[in-house]
Amino acid sequence: MAKSIKRDDELKSRVQRLAGLHDRSAHRIMRGAITQYVDREEKREAFKQDEKLARGAYRSTGLHVTHDEADAWLAKLDSGEDAEPPKCHE
Repeated sequence: MAKSIKRDDELKSRVQRLAGLHDRSAHRIMRGAITQYVDREEKREAFKQDEKLARGAYRSTGLHVTHDEADAWLAKLDSGEDAEPPKCHE
């Protein structure tokens, strides 16, 4: 699927400058930017879907961990400890 992208003069200059700095083609710079954007947006959408599922599970079961429990677990992981996640409770 070949598509062209309309760029104003300023954006075209910026892309060309970056291409020169990185010794790459303008096409490669734009393709990389588009790929990064699509990857980021797909991850954002997946996160939103996970949140909807988690919220639905909480509403139906009432099971949860508190902020303090999660924070303590994350602090252990951050310090290098191989800690089990806290147990969910009502």
